[in-house]
Amino acid sequence: MSEKETKTFKIKWTKVLKKVSPYNIKKGILYLRHYGPKEFWVKLTERFQADDVDYEQWYENHKALPEELEKQKNEKWKRKPLISIVVPVYNTPQVFLRQMIESVQNQSYSEWELCIGNASPENKEMKKILEEYKNDARIKEVEIPENKGISQNTNRAMEIASGEWIGLLDHDDLLAPNALYEIAKAVNEHPDAEVIYTDEDKVTTDLKEHFQPHLKPDFNLDLLRSNNYICHFFVASRDLINRVGGFRPEFNGAQDYDLILRCTEQAKQIVHIPKILYHWRVHKASTADNPASKMYAFDAGKRAIEEHLVRCRTKGTVQHTKDLGFYRVKYEVCGEPLVSIIIPNKDQSEALKKCLDSIREKTSYRNYEIIIVENNSEEPETFAFYKKIAGEKIKIVTWEGEFNYSAINNFGVRHARGDYLLLLNNDVEIINGDWLTEMLSHCQRKEVGIVGAKLYYPDNTIQHAGIIIGIGGVAGSVFVGLPRAFSGYLHKASIQLDLSAVTAACMLVKRSVFEQVGGLEEKLKVAFNDVDFCLRVREKGYLVVYDPYAELYHYESKTRGAEDTKEKIRRFQTEIEYMRSHWIGLLKKGDPYYNCNLSLTKWDYSLKNNQRS
Repeated sequence: MSEKETKTFKIKWTKVLKKVSPYNIKKGILYLRHYGPKEFWVKLTERFQADDVDYEQWYENHKALPEELEKQKNEKWKRKPLISIVVPVYNTPQVFLRQMIESVQNQSYSEWELCIGNASPENKEMKKILEEYKNDARIKEVEIPENKGISQNTNRAMEIASGEWIGLLDHDDLLAPNALYEIAKAVNEHPDAEVIYTDEDKVTTDLKEHFQPHLKPDFNLDLLRSNNYICHFFVASRDLINRVGGFRPEFNGAQDYDLILRCTEQAKQIVHIPKILYHWRVHKASTADNPASKMYAFDAGKRAIEEHLVRCRTKGTVQHTKDLGFYRVKYEVCGEPLVSIIIPNKDQSEALKKCLDSIREKTSYRNYEIIIVENNSEEPETFAFYKKIAGEKIKIVTWEGEFNYSAINNFGVRHARGDYLLLLNNDVEIINGDWLTEMLSHCQRKEVGIVGAKLYYPDNTIQHAGIIIGIGGVAGSVFVGLPRAFSGYLHKASIQLDLSAVTAACMLVKRSVFEQVGGLEEKLKVAFNDVDFCLRVREKGYLVVYDPYAELYHYESKTRGAEDTKEKIRRFQTEIEYMRSHWIGLLKKGDPYYNCNLSLTKWDYSLKNNQRS
C-alpha cells in the first residue's frame, strides 16, 4: 500500500470509528432492515469513500472572514429590502432556540425581522428566553394557543411579517452570518427574482462538526421532481407566497417541498447562490439524521409532486425509491409515434448483431424503425450481414464520405420517417426492456428536447451518467468508473435530472428540435458534437434530461479506434478550439447544472480544493 493509500485508509476508518456509537448502531440496524443486507453493505461502502478534500477544512477556508463581515455591514445598497425570517417553534430546547436567534442577530445585513410563531406559550423557559431577546425590536413573536402543525404555525408567523421577502428557518437550524447579505445582494443584482435559494450543509448537535455539504445546481426542474434539492435556505418574495397561498396543512412533513414546487411554478426568476449559508442541525429526532423514522413526510412529498404534475398538466405517476425522500416520476407515452433509430456502422458485424438482437428481443416499445448508416466497411461478412437483416424495420443507407460522426448521423436522419430520432452507437446492448418507452415518455414533454440514458461498461461500472461542461477542460462525463450499485453524490447517478449535455451514444431527440437547430455540427467530426448539439438545443429553451431508468451496456468506440495518430490528435485539438471559441462564455461562467465549488478535474462531484476563492 502506498503512502497516499495508507493515509486515505486511515482517514476513512478514523471517520468510521468516530461515528460508532450506540445510537448509530441502532440507526444502522434500521437501515439494514430497510435496504436488506446486500444493498445496505453497498450503501455503507459508498458512504465511507474517502474524500480527497476534507470538508471541515474546506468550510473553514470558505466561510466569511470577520473583516469581510465588517465590510458587508457598511455596504451602500441601491435597494435595501426588509427580509422577514419566519420560524415556527414548539417546545424548542433552550440552547437550540438561543443559537437560532443569535444566528439571525449576527447577520452582517441589518434589514431583517425575525417572526416567531410560538406554539408552546405555556412553556415558561421558552417564554422567558423569547422575552429576553425582545430587547431587539426586530424580533417579533405571535403566541399560538394550540399547536395545529407546522404549516398552520408557519402561516400564523407569516401574518406578523412585514418584509417584502420571506425566508424560512427551522427552529433548531442556523444561518451563516453572511446569509442575508448574500440574499440582499441577489435581490439587487436580479430585479425579476422571486425565489432565491442557497447551498447548505449539516452540523452536529454541539456545532462542532460540519459535514455533508449540499452543493446545488441552478434551477433544475427534473431534479426538483426527484428530490427537494432546494430545501434550505429558501427565500421568496412575499407577493409570490401570497399568490400561491402559503403553506398547506395537508402536506405537513413535506410542507416546504409543496410550497417550493408551487413557488417555482410561478416565479418570474429563480436565483441560486452557490454558497453554504444554511446549517441544518442533525440530532436524533431530525429527518436529516434518520429519514426512515418519518415515512409520513415522504408520502406527503410524493403527493406534493403528484399535485405539481396536475397543475403543470403533465400526466405521470410518482413512486418512492429505496432512498427515501428521492422519487421517480413515470410519465405517460401519448399514442405510439414512430421512433427512428439511427446507427452508424463500419464493419464490426458481430457488435452490430449484438446491438440489433438486444433491440429486437428486449424492447417493449414496438413502433420503431432502424436506419443503419454504412460507412466505408471493408469486410465481406459485413455486407452479407446487411443483406440478411435488411427489411421492413431495418433500412441500410450508405454514406460514402470519410468518417464524420455528425455528417453520418445527419445523413441518416434524412432517410428517417419518425417524429423522434434515437442516435445510437453500434457498440451498445440494451439492458431493460422499457428503455425506449422510458426515454420517449420524457421526450414527448413539451419542455424537453433531448433525453439521454445511463450507460455501463461491460464490468458493470458507469460509462455515462450525464456530461458536465468544463470537466477535463471542455466537457466530460460524470461518475465514470463508479460501480453500478453505487448511486453517486446525493444519488445523482440514479435519479432523473436536467443537464447541459448527454452522450449521443444513446440520445433521443424530437425531430422538430433536431431540424430547428440544424442537426449535428459537421465541423465536429468526432469529439464534442453531442455536447455542442445539446448546448444549441438548450439555447432554444429546451431541457436535456438524464434518465437513469434507461440502461444500456456500452462497449465504447469499437468502430473508430484510438486517438493515436498525429492526424487524429490534430483534429481533436481543432475540435477543442471550436468548443472553446463557440462556448467561451459558458466555460468561463460554469455549467448551470453543476456547482462552481465542485472539481473540474474529477468526475465524482468532489470539492475543488481547500484554497479560499
